[in-house]
Amino acid sequence: MHKEEKDHSHACAHEHEHSHEHNHGQKRGHGHGHGHQHSHAHGHHHHGDISSGNKKGLIIALIITASIAVLEFFGGLFTNSLALLSDSGHMLSDTSSLAFSLLAIWIAARPASARKSYGFYRTEILAALLNGVTLFVIAGFIIWEAYGRLLDPPTVSSGPMMLIAAIGLIANLASAWALLSKGDVKGNINFRSAYLHVLGDALGSVGAIIGGIAMWAFGWYIFDPIVSVLVALLILKGAWGVISESVHVLMEGAPDGISLEEVKRHLENLKGVREVHDLHLWSITSGMDSFSCHLLVGEEEDQQQILQAAITMLEGEFQITHATIQIETSLIRHPALQI
Repeated sequence: MHKEEKDHSHACAHEHEHSHEHNHGQKRGHGHGHGHQHSHAHGHHHHGDISSGNKKGLIIALIITASIAVLEFFGGLFTNSLALLSDSGHMLSDTSSLAFSLLAIWIAARPASARKSYGFYRTEILAALLNGVTLFVIAGFIIWEAYGRLLDPPTVSSGPMMLIAAIGLIANLASAWALLSKGDVKGNINFRSAYLHVLGDALGSVGAIIGGIAMWAFGWYIFDPIVSVLVALLILKGAWGVISESVHVLMEGAPDGISLEEVKRHLENLKGVREVHDLHLWSITSGMDSFSCHLLVGEEEDQQQILQAAITMLEGEFQITHATIQIETSLIRHPALQI
């Protein structure tokens, strides 16, 4: 049985920690411990540095993407190319998605409040989820439009189409480079969703160029909707990854790369620990993990030493810098935990 950090016995741990700090190191009366104060600031500093780089990359990509969206839209109307029109629609959506990602970073930087004690970091996850959903909608629209054109392929002005697509490709690659070099594409799901949007744009431009060559050389106008469908399928693949990971974080799932069973085993191996229970491991946002547990120790054990050993192990072995650890003895009794 488990429970979140808000249970009564956990609240006692906070009280005893603050009492411990105020009295300059005096031993806690009930042996409750907490690792939050030890490491939370370190994790926030690192997250702030990454957010600064993410912001710069997003601003550059936003300016480039908005400009090319307008170019491809009018170019698609002029050449009658679905590949260009679909890519311009994708880029228009990307412009709003990049803007929303920027907004999410700004909101996430706001300090925590009494009503939102973890701050606003989850805004970035919500932005990633929204971006993933919009990618699905865009891909569905492209496939629907392509279906009609497969049955009756219209004539496309392939020369201007290839020129505009080439300009779009160069711009998309510049945006992708800005995002890749300035921010945390691997570690931040909000930033990665924006990067996937831009990468989808680049694939759309490549597809338009390939289709343009086939139409210019052989008159195969059916290549325009075919290329559009292939690009849409690639977009769907990336979107599904972003959506599934966003939902996993929102459902308090354990972060990738950390096994809860492995964490429990390491805690059980600490000297003086008799039992480990009520473990919770989750991500507040990308790159910011939280952990809580109860450690049962003997009354004769040095509880503060065990607490420090646990904090050090979690940070050293699993890079968990936001840990809440409650030290218990056989004398401690709390209600049955619900989760």
